[in-house]
Amino acid sequence: MNFRLNRTYSVILFSQRSNAPYRDKVHEDGVTIEYEGHDAPRHGYQHNPKNENQPATTPTGGLTQNGLFVKAVEDYKKAKHRPELVKAYEKILPGVWSLKGLFDLIDYRVVNDGKRNVFRFILKLSAAQIDNGGTAKIEWAHSRLIPSEIKKEVWKRDGGKCVFPGCGAVKNLHFDHDLPFSKGGSSLTAKNVKLLCMKHNLQKSDKIE
Repeated sequence: MNFRLNRTYSVILFSQRSNAPYRDKVHEDGVTIEYEGHDAPRHGYQHNPKNENQPATTPTGGLTQNGLFVKAVEDYKKAKHRPELVKAYEKILPGVWSLKGLFDLIDYRVVNDGKRNVFRFILKLSAAQIDNGGTAKIEWAHSRLIPSEIKKEVWKRDGGKCVFPGCGAVKNLHFDHDLPFSKGGSSLTAKNVKLLCMKHNLQKSDKIE
């Protein structure tokens, strides 16, 4: 987690893989994610941060990344500012991260996982998406989340490259709906999702090919 990695948004790396170090998940509504806070730094080979409560402050009294996210939630609830915007990247395969979307940081709670207290941050898919430092409004439906298992299936099927005829790019790839969600297309089947590079994804927009 990186608070204000960019002046207009924060960043989290999100994973639902069984071997992930934290317990992140997508709620049943499909637009809310629950992101676990970070552990204390490891000090020495025998030190195990998994046995300690996740900290909100550093030993010198400053705020950890957890603390900064907590403060952002509390300021939002006090109506001091809008929700913190957070870009969420999801790990879908080893070495493969996918932009899951831009989310509003709206709440947090502290829970006991059976051994210690951990932070759970609640983020909801935002109607505002950021591109190159500017903010633009988009239709909510266009950001409907594609499940991780569908992304894995599409990635393997498309060979990790843009499937636009004659392209084959392997960088800046997007998961794109064949039939846009706004026109009734589903995010729940690999048949309606394909890999496109940024250039061809933007060219396609919400046109039906």
